[in-house]
Amino acid sequence: MKRAIFPGSFDPLTLGHYDIIKRGVTLFDEIIVAIGVNSDKKYMFTLQERKRFIEEAFKDETKIKVTTYQGLTVDYCKEIGVDFILRGLRNPADFEFEKAIAHTNRDLAPIETVFLLTSADTSYIASSIVRDVIRNHGDYTKLVPKSVRIK
Repeated sequence: MKRAIFPGSFDPLTLGHYDIIKRGVTLFDEIIVAIGVNSDKKYMFTLQERKRFIEEAFKDETKIKVTTYQGLTVDYCKEIGVDFILRGLRNPADFEFEKAIAHTNRDLAPIETVFLLTSADTSYIASSIVRDVIRNHGDYTKLVPKSVRIK
């Protein structure tokens, strides 16, 4: 069984994340969307909200699980027996950043990173942009799945 982890803070889940996850399930038997917890980071949405957004977005997809973790992603991969990390690339800057992390991860553990290019229509979307749109009362609903709604 080929299992991959798709790690991130998902603050919030965007259509770009959604696209990578949906395409990833065609490559793997299971995708574990793993919300990393960093106590030094200020989040717009609580961990419970972020988890709920993802679970709701994929409620009908049995190949997708949602978990949370702390610490190094490769340590979590070893803990749960996952051999692949799935990552999305929007642009060349993402590639350079993610390449360094992938090399480091491979030095730390026998984990392979698989990169998918984001779809052209979601390649400009970043969680930081979505948060800025929300803070400034813009229409964020065009950038996120229907499960991501502010009450």
